[in-house]
Order: sequence, then C-alpha cells, then structure tokens
Amino acid sequence: MTLSKPSLHVLQVLPALNSGGVERGTVEFANELVLRGHRSTVMSNGGQLVKELENNGSTHLLVPVHKKSLTSLLQVRRVRHILNELKPDVIHVRSRAPAWIIWLAWRKLPKENRPRLVSTFHGMYSVNKYSAIMAKAEHCIAISNCVQDYMLTNYEIPPSKITRIYRGLDPKSFNSNACNPQWRASLLQEYPELENKKIILMPGRLSRWKGQEAFIKMMHLLIQIRPDCHGVIVGSAEPQKEHYQSELLSLTSSLGLENNISFMGHRSDIQAFYGFADVTCHMSNKAEPFGRTVPEALACGCPVVAFDRGGASESLNAGFPKGLVEPDNIQAFAQRIAELLDTHPEFYLPKEFYLNQQVDNTLGVYEKLLSNEEQAN
Repeated sequence: MTLSKPSLHVLQVLPALNSGGVERGTVEFANELVLRGHRSTVMSNGGQLVKELENNGSTHLLVPVHKKSLTSLLQVRRVRHILNELKPDVIHVRSRAPAWIIWLAWRKLPKENRPRLVSTFHGMYSVNKYSAIMAKAEHCIAISNCVQDYMLTNYEIPPSKITRIYRGLDPKSFNSNACNPQWRASLLQEYPELENKKIILMPGRLSRWKGQEAFIKMMHLLIQIRPDCHGVIVGSAEPQKEHYQSELLSLTSSLGLENNISFMGHRSDIQAFYGFADVTCHMSNKAEPFGRTVPEALACGCPVVAFDRGGASESLNAGFPKGLVEPDNIQAFAQRIAELLDTHPEFYLPKEFYLNQQVDNTLGVYEKLLSNEEQAN
C-alpha cells in the first residue's frame, strides 16, 4: 500500500542491528516504509539484520553510534555532515547512546533545515541525565501505557508531547497457521516426550527477571493437578550468564521434573511453538515495558496466562483478560492453566497490536510534526 501523501525520508538510529525486539522492530518498520513508497535509512554499528534490511529496500549507514562512552562524541561532527547530506524529513532515535550523538549534531543545524526529531521509549530507563536525552526529542513515543505513565512521572514531558503506540507484530509471521504438520512431526521426532502432552510454553531468554524459576516451580504444582502437562522452555542464556541455565537444570532435577520439562535453547521458529503449545506463560518478576510474547502467542492462536503487571497486562487485558493472574502467585497461575485446559477459551488480538496499525500511527506522528512549523529548541 502506498500513501497518497508525499513520500518521506525517515532515518532510524539505534546502536546495532543484531537480535532483539528493538532491532527486529526497526527492520520491520523500515520494510513497511519502503512498501508504502517512503525512503528508509537506518544508522547503526551494523549486525546480522543489515542484509535483510538492505534486501528489502532500505539503506544502512555503518556508524559507531553504539558506545556508551564519551569517545562517542567524536562522531558528532561526522553525523552532522551525514545529516546535511541526507536531508531526511524525520530522524527517529531508538536508544540513548545514539540519541546523544544525533541530538548534539541536530541542534547545531540551521533551524529551517532541521529534520523533525522523534524518540521512542522502548523501556523504563533509569532516571538520570544520561537517559533524559530521550525526552529532548520534539515528540516521544511510548510503547505501552505503563511506559507512558513512567515518562510522565519521571521526566518533564508534557502529555501533548507523548503518543502511545504499541509495538506491532507482522501477521505474515505470527498467525494461526504458524505451526504446520511438517514442523510438528519434525519436533516430535526430535522430542518424543512431547507426544500426547498438553504443552505449556515458556518463551524468552534465560534471565532471572524473566521468571523461568517461577515457571519450573509452577510446573511442579501443575503436574500434580494435570499429569498430562509438559513444560517447554525456549530461550538461551545471555552471554557470560550460562551458569543460570545450570541453576535452572538443577532446580528442575531437585523437583523431580526431568521428564516433565524440556529445554529447547535458542530457536528461530518461536511462532511455530506458539501454534504448537496449549498455553503460553509470561512470568516476569517485574513489570516489562511491553512483553511481546503475549501478543505474539495470541496472534498464533495460543491462550496466555500472565502475571497482572506491566505491558504484558495491557495486551492480555485487551485480548484475553481471563489469562491474568495475581503477580507472583504461582499456585493461582497453575490453577488458571488447569482451568483453561478444560475449556476452549475465546480470545483475540486487537488491531492496535499489529504492524500495520503501528506504522499508521507512527506516520501520523511524523506528519503532524511536519505540518507544524514550530521547532523544538
């Protein structure tokens, strides 16, 4: 679909283009811009997603904007020169370190020639001068209501300067056909212990705050109610934190769950796991800014049970409120899963959690800024 309005040149800036929610979201947004007839450029220190980005029609600028160091300021003059050459209509910064470089370069441009400057708060950043750079943009996007509330509470940002836009997922990747018979047969051949079981999925990198320990303890309770359940943990440990996986394996063994929980490691086919599972779990022990696994699972036709807090609570409240459980109550969590397994719950994912809506809303922010001649200081 191409917009009837004049095409824009959008420059997105982030530290790198490796794996991660922000990185993947940047590439998906860039691809959509191109499909709609806009010019898309991304500035980063590079990474494994650059090839996909360029293959889909965007331009990548390799600039070391990733370092959280004063030496990064040496890039300001170079970046100012790039901005003068590129002349983008909008600069969209998605992280703090590159935001500093961009802002210092941008503010020295003649006001009449400045691109419009937008930032997205992808998290609830620590409150300090370093993080405050994200609030210096002309307009700020919050990825959830809880992030917006955090911004209003901790930064001096007028409410009129913030727009809440949920991160949108691509329906071509996340849909009810995500798990096909061939994939299912291949998985069961590799993991025969999953055959004829109710699959309880726990996706996410292995990290203490993501809740894998709570999941294992919850599975210990659930197995006593429903012996036909099998837990599946998809995700790998962060670099230098591989010992956490050993702790999880020890906990699994100590609870006698070696035959009831499978560790899959990192997988690039998570959407198929959503389609394969009977229930997906979200058990982070603190509020997540968004909690992308919740809408992803719902889009793939899998009900979700989650602790009632943070961004995960927002998407589940919108599409499947029955899945919400009192935070940190693993007994109630296990009971809720058992209840869902005995029913055929109805749920859906509202359009505001899809990529098309995210792009529409973000372009709306750009167009509103571009139609307003008042520039920020």
